[in-house]
Amino acid sequence: MKLIMAIIKPFKLDEVREALSSLGIAGMTVSEVKGFGRQKGQTEIYRGAEYSTNMVPKIKVEVVCDDALAPRVVEGIQQAANSGAIGDGKIFVLDVGQAVRIRTGETGETAL
Repeated sequence: MKLIMAIIKPFKLDEVREALSSLGIAGMTVSEVKGFGRQKGQTEIYRGAEYSTNMVPKIKVEVVCDDALAPRVVEGIQQAANSGAIGDGKIFVLDVGQAVRIRTGETGETAL
């Protein structure tokens, strides 16, 4: 099993969700996060004063899937989240040792 974490722009969430649904992904976890990379933050105006923030709002999408589906999930996220501009995000793929469905006690890929 693989854990796929994607950090994307907030306005791309619906496109990513639709891409994952079309691949048969039944569930995902979505979090609002802040961070920066090459964008180096942004400048905001608050009550007439300009403030420089070093954190940019992003969305983190986490999906666990079987090993065979992982490359298609990564490709689907990449295509859906790509706007061609700096700050489109990153995708990380990690190995998952075990998964357990709390309600039934199922383990492994049946718990997904």
